[in-house]
Amino acid sequence: MTNSAPAVEPGCCVPSDVAGMCAADAEDTAALLKAVADPVRLRLFTRIAAVDDSLCVCDIQDVGVSQPTVSHHLKKLREAGLVDCERRGTWVHYWPTELGARLSRAVTSLAGEHIGA
Repeated sequence: MTNSAPAVEPGCCVPSDVAGMCAADAEDTAALLKAVADPVRLRLFTRIAAVDDSLCVCDIQDVGVSQPTVSHHLKKLREAGLVDCERRGTWVHYWPTELGARLSRAVTSLAGEHIGA
């Protein structure tokens, strides 16, 4: 038995001049996707991104996990640059960044296609 690769048909392979994502862009994109890859984090993110203004943390924390866990997930979203926040009195208000708004549109589109399939 030999361990040789099957013969390659001419024209079946990707041309060598096709540009893919560079390593730095791939790492940045993977970090963004990782930030919303957790189901709880994705729910928090889509709630924040769904409004035109900001949302009080009191309006988004009911996702079935403890308050410290919500805080952890919101911190991850902030660190990824997807949401920003501001303390107003005793509450913190969150809103999507421009990057977050763009990612939200992409996620919503993808989810709509997946759900509609």
